[in-house]
Amino acid sequence: MIFKRRSFQSIRELVKDKAGFGINKTFDNDSHLQAAAEWILRAQEATEDKGVSRMYSLLKGWGPSYPETTGYIIPTLIEYGKKTNNDKFSKRALEMADWEIEIQLESGAVMAGTIDANPVAPTIFNTGQNLFGWIDAYKESNDERYLNAAVKAVKWMKEAQDEEGCWAKFHSPFAKFKVNTYNIRSAWGMCKVFNVTQERELLSAVEKNMNWVLTQQNENGWFDNNCLNDNKNPLTHTIGYTIEGILGIGLALNEPSYILAAQKTAEELLKVQQHDGSLPGRFNEKWKPVESWICLTGLAQIAICWWLLYDYTGNDNFKKGAAKANAFLKSTQDLENRNPGIRGGIKGSFPVNGGYGKYQYLNWAAKFFMDSLMLEDKHIENDY
Repeated sequence: MIFKRRSFQSIRELVKDKAGFGINKTFDNDSHLQAAAEWILRAQEATEDKGVSRMYSLLKGWGPSYPETTGYIIPTLIEYGKKTNNDKFSKRALEMADWEIEIQLESGAVMAGTIDANPVAPTIFNTGQNLFGWIDAYKESNDERYLNAAVKAVKWMKEAQDEEGCWAKFHSPFAKFKVNTYNIRSAWGMCKVFNVTQERELLSAVEKNMNWVLTQQNENGWFDNNCLNDNKNPLTHTIGYTIEGILGIGLALNEPSYILAAQKTAEELLKVQQHDGSLPGRFNEKWKPVESWICLTGLAQIAICWWLLYDYTGNDNFKKGAAKANAFLKSTQDLENRNPGIRGGIKGSFPVNGGYGKYQYLNWAAKFFMDSLMLEDKHIENDY
């Protein structure tokens, strides 16, 4: 079904409604996970295809489908379906994977922006994020179509890679800079494909990008060329992408030097975590916050890395930081709102009028929130 758009006559009316400005009552993890998962399903139902709506805007309602994030939402829904023993979620995830095949460009690339973008621009980052969905869809279904789509995509990515290992070609038209450190998360997607195909040229491309990315890391763990629009003050979100990619590859290849590079950044972020569990939305090269609002997506991503590093190192500080981050994230999710675009969703920023995803509930924020809560649940289960 298509939900009717809700609009506000003015910002004053929005503030009066208080949607997204306050702290909410929290519940057990299962309740928060279910609410986020159901929000994602509604975001899919709100579109004219099988992709997931980019966001619910408090000002404009549901947006068009977003190929990039639909791609990496797929593994989250598959995992949640297994956790809850409910195949509804894996079926929806496979619908998303089918849609991603339908819109894959002839070159193998995935387009930038939402599905209505014109002109269509093939983009490295978005292509890399779809690899996660296609590989997990293949593992879930054993359907070769998904693996073939992933192989076609990585071939295009490999051919587009610069000699030094970065990708200056096919950067997002929505990013200010041509070269992006956070593309290491796309290299992690390539690593996922390598783990299935064992194609050595893919591993070489992954390692080339990693070697370049590590030249961008400063002594204190901060990365150059690591933001969509302000490399001097990168978003917590793009910092999260970068350490996710480095750590994901390090764990997949069992390479301690990569894991230590991610750990260096993660430890610095622990030092600047606020008492309530949050992290400011941007940091400068000295890890000084330059914004007071919180990027909820980035906080969830970094919490994921803290959980994984706790598993790897046994350092209890990572576990404590991740648990505090999740508690804060839960408090920003409204489980009781009657508006289906708000209930269970995760805002771009807290408060909702912050500088990232202003007045919007983002599909990828809900995805990373779910991933972090599911990691926490695994630790709770292991404690008993």
